[in-house]
Amino acid sequence: MNYFENINNDDEELKPKDENTLDYSPQKGFTSESLKKKFRLSEFLAEKLITLIAFLSITIIILIFVFVFRESLPIFYKTKKAKTEKIISTNSKTENVNSNGQETYGVETKKETPTNSNGQEQYGAVTDNNKIKEEERKETPEDRASFRNLTGRIWQPVSDDPKYGLLPLFLGTFKITIIAMLFAAPVAILAALFTSNFASKRMKEIIKPAVELLAGFPSVVVGFFALMVLASFFQNVFGYETRLNAFVGGIAMALAAIPIIYTITEDALTAIPKTYTEASLALGASSWQTAFFVTLPAATPGIFAAILLGTGRVFGETMIVLMATGNAAMISLNPFDSVRTLSATIGAEMAEVVFGDTHYNVLFLIGSLLFIFTFTLNAIAEFYVKGKLVKRIQGKS
Repeated sequence: MNYFENINNDDEELKPKDENTLDYSPQKGFTSESLKKKFRLSEFLAEKLITLIAFLSITIIILIFVFVFRESLPIFYKTKKAKTEKIISTNSKTENVNSNGQETYGVETKKETPTNSNGQEQYGAVTDNNKIKEEERKETPEDRASFRNLTGRIWQPVSDDPKYGLLPLFLGTFKITIIAMLFAAPVAILAALFTSNFASKRMKEIIKPAVELLAGFPSVVVGFFALMVLASFFQNVFGYETRLNAFVGGIAMALAAIPIIYTITEDALTAIPKTYTEASLALGASSWQTAFFVTLPAATPGIFAAILLGTGRVFGETMIVLMATGNAAMISLNPFDSVRTLSATIGAEMAEVVFGDTHYNVLFLIGSLLFIFTFTLNAIAEFYVKGKLVKRIQGKS
C-alpha cells in the first residue's frame, strides 16, 4: 500500500495519502507513539494459538518417545519375576506325574501336610520343597539375562527357553541398508547431476516430478512389487536357492530411498552459484568436467546429507523388508540368504506378544534403538552437514 504521494518530490513534505490510516502530524511527521504496534485482539489470539499448537505437537512427540523408552526399561529388572512364575508353573505340573513319569489329568493329588517330631500336623511351616523353591527363586546369572541374552546370536523369543539375541537382527538391518545404499546412492546422485546441469527446462519439469512421485508410493506397493516381480527375476538371473533374501530386500529398499536422495542432491546442486560453472567453462573445461570436478565437489555436504537421510529411511522401513527379505534371523554375510531386520521384527511380532511380557519389553527396546539411530542420522544431516554446505556456498569455509 502506498501511503505517500509525490514521493520523488523532495520539496514537498512527506505525508500520507490518507491521513486517517496513520497517526500523522504535518508539523511533527510520524511520532514514536504513532509507530508503536497497536494491540489487535485477532492477531494476539492467532499468535497464541499457533504457539500453543507448536508446543502441543512437540509435547506429544516427546511423550511418544518417553512411552517407548519407558516400556523398554522393565526388561532390565523384570526377569526375576518371570523366572519365579515359570518355576511355580513347572512345579504345579510335576505334582500331576505318576510313577512312570507320565502326566495325569483330572486325578486329585494328595498334598502332604508337614508334621513335627511327635507326628502332629503343622500348618504354615516351611517345608523342604518350599526351601528349594525359595532357593530357585534367587536370581541366577541367566536372569541378568537379560543383558547377555540381548547380545546373543539367537533370536527365538517364543520357546521354553526364550532367547532375545539382537545380533542377527542388527546384522540383517545393516545388510539391507548397505545393499540399498550401494544401489540407490549412485543412481540418485547421477540422476540429480544430469537434471541440474544438462537437462533442458522442459525435460527437467518431467524428470523431477517423475522421480519424486516414487516417494508417494505406499511402501506395501513397493514390497508387493519386490515379492512378486523382483524376487523371481533376480532368482532367474543369479540362480540362488532362497527366493526372498537380503539382496531382493535391499534393491526394493533402494527404490524407496532414491527419491529422497535425488531430491536433496538436486537441491544442493542447484544451490551452487552459477559463477562456479561460468568460471570453469571460461577456463576451457568441458561441461562434463565442470559437472564432475566443480559442481559435484562443491555440493558434497548436501549430497552427504541426502545419503544420511536415505540411510535413515532404509533403516526404519518396515513393510518392504517384511515382505521381501524372508524374515529369517540368521547370522550370515551372504547377501543371498534370508534376513530379518529390527523394524520387521516389531511389525511381525508386536500384535501377538503378551502385554507386559519380557518379549513385549524387548520389542520396545528395539523401537528405542531404531529411534536413537535414525534421530542421530537426521540430526547430523540437518544441523551439521547442511550447515557446512551453507558455509561453503557463502565462502566461509
